[in-house]
Amino acid sequence: MRRLKHLLRPLPTTPANNAPTSPNPPPAKGFLTIGGTTYIDPHGTYPLTHHLDGSATLIINETDHYITVVTERDHDYGRDHHDPPPVPPARGTQRDLVLAPGERAETWRGDSVRVG
Repeated sequence: MRRLKHLLRPLPTTPANNAPTSPNPPPAKGFLTIGGTTYIDPHGTYPLTHHLDGSATLIINETDHYITVVTERDHDYGRDHHDPPPVPPARGTQRDLVLAPGERAETWRGDSVRVG
């Protein structure tokens, strides 16, 4: 009976040998498509370029992580972009666009795409 109690006790929650856990989350698995570029198992931040003709950029999140389209903040559209957005937003009113795994969106805004 003593052996049975030993086998059924819970496993320890600390890593073996008291090894520290990594503060960085594991990289995403899958594909991230921004415009015409596809990244495999992406992690970090990727640039978001805008089309000169003013068309939207397609973003497809086929990863297992959330991604964030980081919006412009405190930019002067005339200096930083070739064409202003269709309706320039008031400063401080834009929010980042977040896409869950499997979602896709078209956007005219944003400076970069951040995974995680």
